[in-house]
Amino acid sequence: MDETGKLIGMIGDEDTITGFLLAGVGHRTAQSTNFLVVKPDTDISKIEETFNALSSREDIAIILINQEIANEIRHILKDYDKIVPTVLEIPSKEVPYDPEQDYIMQRINLMLGSNAQA
Repeated sequence: MDETGKLIGMIGDEDTITGFLLAGVGHRTAQSTNFLVVKPDTDISKIEETFNALSSREDIAIILINQEIANEIRHILKDYDKIVPTVLEIPSKEVPYDPEQDYIMQRINLMLGSNAQA
C-alpha cells in the first residue's frame, strides 16, 4: 500500500460500525473490507478470523473493537503483542466501557506497578 496513510480496522456491533462507516472510516476492495459487523448470531470463529486477518495486514494501523466483543476473543488478545496495529477497546451503545477488562489498561498498570482497582 502507498505510504500516504493507513486504515483503521473495526470489529463491532452494527451501531458502532455504522457510525464509523458514516464518518468515512470504511474501506472495501474486491478481496476484503476493514470491518466486521458482529451480530448476536456471529460465530466466535468468524470474529477470531477477522481479528487475525486485520492484525496481519500491513495497511491497518489501529484496530477498534467493542469491549464486549473483545471479551469473546480475550484468549487471542492476551497473547497479542504487536505495537502496530494497535488494538483499542471501545464501548458500545449497550455496554459501557470497563477499564478493568481492557487488556491494554491491565498491561499499563502492570508496567507501572499500580493496581487496576480503585
